[in-house]
Amino acid sequence: MLQLINQILHKGVQSISPCLLCGIDRQQQHSLCNDCWEHLPWYQQSIERHEHHILCAHHYDFPIDRIIQTYKYEQQLQYQNLLAHSLLNLRLPKVQAIVPMPISTERLKDRGYNQMLVIAKIMARELQIPVWQPVIRAAQHSQKGLSRIERLENIENQFQIITTEKRKYKKVLMIDDVVTTGSSIHAMNQALTDLGCQQIYNACIAMAE
Repeated sequence: MLQLINQILHKGVQSISPCLLCGIDRQQQHSLCNDCWEHLPWYQQSIERHEHHILCAHHYDFPIDRIIQTYKYEQQLQYQNLLAHSLLNLRLPKVQAIVPMPISTERLKDRGYNQMLVIAKIMARELQIPVWQPVIRAAQHSQKGLSRIERLENIENQFQIITTEKRKYKKVLMIDDVVTTGSSIHAMNQALTDLGCQQIYNACIAMAE
């Protein structure tokens, strides 16, 4: 009941709030006015990295690049709804759970939140499915100077399955913010496969060339 009241209040505030980008027209459910929403650098296609297909909402261009940076590093959480709806705007498959890309304890302490977990919770409410976090991430080290194989091995060693996790899902959606080489997504897919997932779909807010 409390959650429903909060949703009603949130929609009421949105109905009188200005667009987060232009600050002129009234914002819609995604926190932008319709004109700003339509003029985002949409991509809405699938790319392939390490033999994994990844649905990408946007090109990593202005203003999405700046929005992701400020949301991720400057605690500008007002953009969470915009970024979540960018992913919800994709043709997402029906899945049993959403898996946000984990971050290390060190980065969690530094930022104060896992940016993709915040987005995953919004998506989970909309899609009426649970958020699943069966994998933790160890310290994230620099990849500079490593070969392609060394980079993959370095990242794969960062992801650790939570052995006490009792929930099991066979069909999941893994989400991340920006995809470049796709090494982190590859490592997460491997960990989820080891957990028994049979169908793993991947989606990112933006793809960087």
